[in-house]
Amino acid sequence: MASSLTKDSVTPGTPGSETSFFGHPRGLATLFMTEMWERFSYYGMRALLPLYLVAPGGLHLSAATATAIYSVYVSLVYLLAMPGGWFGDRVWGPRKTVAVAGAVIMLGHLTLALPSSGTFYAGLGLVAIGSGLLKANISTMVGHLYSGPDDPRRDGGFTVFYMGINLGAFAAPLIIGTIGENVNWHFGFALAALGMALGLAQFLIGSRHLAERSSVVPTQLSAEEKSSTLRKAAVWAGIAVVFYAIVGFTGHYTLNWILVPLTLLGVIIPVMVLTRIKRDKDLDRTEQKSMSAYIWFFVAAAVFWMIYDQGGSTLSIFADSSAENSVLGWDFPVSWYQSVNPVLIMALAPVFAWFWLALNRRGKEPSTIVKFSSGLVLVGASFFLFLAPLSIAEGGHKAAALWLVAIYFVQTVGELLLSPVGLSVTTKMAPAKYASQMMGVWFLAVTAGDATTGLLSIAGVDLNKTGVVALEATLAVVAGVAVWMYRGKVKELMGSVR
Repeated sequence: MASSLTKDSVTPGTPGSETSFFGHPRGLATLFMTEMWERFSYYGMRALLPLYLVAPGGLHLSAATATAIYSVYVSLVYLLAMPGGWFGDRVWGPRKTVAVAGAVIMLGHLTLALPSSGTFYAGLGLVAIGSGLLKANISTMVGHLYSGPDDPRRDGGFTVFYMGINLGAFAAPLIIGTIGENVNWHFGFALAALGMALGLAQFLIGSRHLAERSSVVPTQLSAEEKSSTLRKAAVWAGIAVVFYAIVGFTGHYTLNWILVPLTLLGVIIPVMVLTRIKRDKDLDRTEQKSMSAYIWFFVAAAVFWMIYDQGGSTLSIFADSSAENSVLGWDFPVSWYQSVNPVLIMALAPVFAWFWLALNRRGKEPSTIVKFSSGLVLVGASFFLFLAPLSIAEGGHKAAALWLVAIYFVQTVGELLLSPVGLSVTTKMAPAKYASQMMGVWFLAVTAGDATTGLLSIAGVDLNKTGVVALEATLAVVAGVAVWMYRGKVKELMGSVR
């Protein structure tokens, strides 16, 4: 990395302009490495999670319960991104929030590494809280490195930053997954803690290269607001403690007393947030119409993520029990499937970027709505493809690994069509009053999708049955076709946004 650091030639006074990292502010190297190690710990643990939950040497839970826990965990990570952003804006500032988040994540992974089922769920909670705090603030600090929205290096900086995400996500299952599955589950979780420790150390050492505004609390809470917030938090915490104490002492406690409320919150909160914004009387007529159009995109995205995120739970559990996890006679750990998506992202993202530019020059680039609906159809097609290995397994045979690789490939192409477009349309359609909050609203689509998966699992639905998989696939395809068929209405609501 040292070889990539050179004297920068940009205007003095630009944040982080004293040195450069591939032509970008030196602080980008700090954030790149922090995010890479954080994603290494997150995706490594996530690759092990469903396998550990169902393993005889792990918690030995049913596939439905494991899927519910996994789905609740992922939905919480994205749900907590909104309060995480609030902490950065109102309490600690982005830099301090990220430092605290890193420490909380590391502690969570260390708790997971303890050989006790009692502490396991506490560890999951700590990792979810820390990830929510970090996710909302580290991207903000990347933006702080540049002189403004018009800085020509800004988009490229975020591209480099997101490469860190995919590098960490690619390496994690190969290393943490191998150790966890082949040596010891808890050693794998401890390795995730080590990864976060390296990321936190990198952040603390390199924080001097970050922009000064990253340490500033943009709109600090007043003493009165702080007192009111603490009072409300204490009341709700007290209610929760009393409620669960009663449930526990009366002998009625089961895991569902935690899972059901959390999954319901994952569905209810996104609906409440969208309703509150839509009904805000401060929004003018154009903004109201844009929000009406955005709700279409949000619901469609929730359907997409409901299926897509089962790549880490439903597909992984299927591979563990019913797939021939080998290539040319060489066996590999089940967790390695989770490296397929990030490596495909790194390979295909530049191709897609070039392809859209080439079509744009010819005036043939598909519209936002066409890209979005295509992503939905493809994620549905991936589950129609899933029916083949399911049928093979039901016939008493092991499905070939390439079936699963093909499913992940189709889902990745769908992601590249839908996810960047969703991020872009979120920023473009955001009402001025909610400009900084709408990215958190987009993440709530992931929360809603995963929470729905969790509710289905809690209800006892076997997500590895052909009928259920076919129903989900049909739902996604129908949603994609519906968005496309009503594109005229949606375009009208979008106004000038394209």
